[in-house]
Amino acid sequence: MFLTISTTGTAERPATDLGFLLHKHPDNRHTRSVSYGTAHVLFPEATDERCTAALLLEVDPVALVRRGKGKAKGRGGAPDAALAQYVNDRPYAASSLLAVALGAVFSSAMRGVCAARPQRVAEPLPLRVEVPALPARGGAELVRALFEPLGWAVTATPVPLDVRFPEWGDSRYVHLVLEAPDATLTLGEALRHLYVLLPVLDDAKHYWVSPDEVDKLLRAGEGWLAGHPEQDVITSRYLSRRRSLTRDARERLELVRLADADDTDVDDIDNAVDEDTDTEEKPVPLAVRRREAILAELADAGAGRVLDLGCGQGQLVQALLKDVRYTEIVGVDVSMRALTVASRRLGLDRMGERQAGRVQLMQGSLAYTDKRLKGYDAAVLSEVVEHLDEARLPALEYAVFGSARPRTVLVTTPNVEYNVRWESLPAGHARHGDHRFEWTRAQFAEWARRVGERHGYDIRFVPVGDDDPEVGPPTQMAVFTQETKAAGAGRAAEAAKKDQVA
Repeated sequence: MFLTISTTGTAERPATDLGFLLHKHPDNRHTRSVSYGTAHVLFPEATDERCTAALLLEVDPVALVRRGKGKAKGRGGAPDAALAQYVNDRPYAASSLLAVALGAVFSSAMRGVCAARPQRVAEPLPLRVEVPALPARGGAELVRALFEPLGWAVTATPVPLDVRFPEWGDSRYVHLVLEAPDATLTLGEALRHLYVLLPVLDDAKHYWVSPDEVDKLLRAGEGWLAGHPEQDVITSRYLSRRRSLTRDARERLELVRLADADDTDVDDIDNAVDEDTDTEEKPVPLAVRRREAILAELADAGAGRVLDLGCGQGQLVQALLKDVRYTEIVGVDVSMRALTVASRRLGLDRMGERQAGRVQLMQGSLAYTDKRLKGYDAAVLSEVVEHLDEARLPALEYAVFGSARPRTVLVTTPNVEYNVRWESLPAGHARHGDHRFEWTRAQFAEWARRVGERHGYDIRFVPVGDDDPEVGPPTQMAVFTQETKAAGAGRAAEAAKKDQVA
């Protein structure tokens, strides 16, 4: 995939100043390694009258899937080997990959920094940008709606599916040409427009969108995004439709708009509530309280090497990574899709070597023994058992408590008695459509004690959430701890004595 940026000039103000502004000498070829390939900057033409810089990104489609897996233990990566992950349009069509490369190789130009030609940084230039293949989910109409309010003359020509068969119609790609011949935009502004709007039009990002993406968006959108008529579309798509991040971005952009209207600072606008004023405290979500309870029990157990069995999308693994006491964290799930999401959430492909060495994601079924799971300090089954048919529970019990045998096992599951307190939950319905059962406190206690007796674990029970005096807590947790050798020997002797009497 590639794009070109061109400008024109005169002998007094040569077009080759584009090289100074981009921090790239027109006579040289510039190469830089980026996350998923190699970026090249070339100058096909460089005269006083006209200068063109071309950014070419060579994408390694295999690296898109395998980057981060490596051979190092725990490196992780997206565990998805579907053919579509390897055969796709990513090497050819402009996308978030090209936007990231743009930000990497032209970072100084985007910030408006140029010691060699400081007077030209803030000077509008006659610019022309060409992107031969741009995915445009929304068509040429959306392309114009995004770029024209910023001062660009837009030519978005749909690319046919196959020129030999015009009856097949057009593809979702356009050949994009942006022109600002009247010198209304600076180079930095143009680069920031491309950095934001290329992935917006593609409507897909190659990396997990974390909260710091809001800051990136606002930095690149400074001076133009707050007043853009398509602000909602831009923020939603750029942040991969994550509602909490989109809401945060829109609130901050509204403060910018109000500050501009009042000719004041954002900090002066954002003072509706005094820092010392008491505000209504929002209830902590049950999922957060459950995670906090698990972390507290793991800390009390002195665990350093932890299994998250049925890790799902990696929320607990992410929390464990923030605490240096956990030296090895393994997330296990039967779902490849869940592991892929977890890998993106954790940012394994961008993680430093030391941090990556602490975490590993692996596919596995908890209904089968797995020698990879032996020898750990603790294992967590958070909201897992209720997703299995009860007939499969003995297999899970043996795989975890009989074969893997971590020193401590934490099991959380819904308390069905509490369901009457959920006003939105119809009577007799489970909390989740995939729950095969939900236990009362007595049923959970009976199961836990039976497992403990069979496999040599002591058990205690911990309420999670508000402990209702009538129906108990919304979540119940059992903490299994391996019996000491003396206690285990005593229990075995007592069992043998009973057998002799019998």
